[in-house]
Amino acid sequence: MARYTGPKTKISRRFNEPIFGANKALQKKAYPPGMHGRGRRKKQSEYAIQLMEKQKAKYLYGVLEKQFANLFDKAHRKGGITGENLLALLEARLDNTVYRLGIAPTRRAARQLVLHKHITVDGEVVNISSYSLKPGQVIGVREKSKSLEAITTSLSARNARQFGWLEWDGKEMIGKFVSAPQRDQIPEKIQEQLIVELYSK
Repeated sequence: MARYTGPKTKISRRFNEPIFGANKALQKKAYPPGMHGRGRRKKQSEYAIQLMEKQKAKYLYGVLEKQFANLFDKAHRKGGITGENLLALLEARLDNTVYRLGIAPTRRAARQLVLHKHITVDGEVVNISSYSLKPGQVIGVREKSKSLEAITTSLSARNARQFGWLEWDGKEMIGKFVSAPQRDQIPEKIQEQLIVELYSK
């Protein structure tokens, strides 16, 4: 299955955000990558700003171009505010939900757990990271995988992370996708309106 395999630090420095998790390089080199990273940068065009916002969302959620375009099309046809629909669809992905529940420390790690059949949805193993959850569905850790070091370590460092659209039972290692999240519940710093404007051109 396709995924981004390029340099992670370079992407994080481009957006000046820990796109792929905590990164010390952002503190050491707080400027864009490349030989002109420290120099004067020309003013970005409106298109460049919109494109950057789309790219940031893609890298954050680990979605490639075609998948992202399909999600945008689905969000546009759904009715309501397209940008908010898009973020809600991204948050409803199984790999993202596994990350939000604290079962994995990063979205990339969550993707691996899903692909390696450690995660269940409504009691059935699902190994499709882009699987779109519906309200009421239950996400769990497969019985054989509950003692997996990667999972136990991540859950012990969970620090009671809570998101309004998810419920978590630590004893049973079961979470519930209660409802689609509202925009003010999603912590990511994404200006979704810029993405909508880009696709509207």
